[in-house]
Amino acid sequence: MSEVRVREGESIDAALKRFRNACIKEGIKDEVKKRRYYKNPSTQKKEARQARERKARRKQLRNEQKARARRYGRPR
Repeated sequence: MSEVRVREGESIDAALKRFRNACIKEGIKDEVKKRRYYKNPSTQKKEARQARERKARRKQLRNEQKARARRYGRPR
């Protein structure tokens, strides 16, 4: 749990900003976002598989573009 002590002479807005940043750094915001709705285990697996496939497709495309650039030179 993030904890921020208000410094002497510090405004509440500045303390809230430090608290928000601390929560983001600890990953609390992402965790809350992820747990907002219940997902079936099968849905979680399906989404993870789709994310892996997207990542592999992007990597393959990037490699093809690099190979094409090596073969034909960079476009001008």
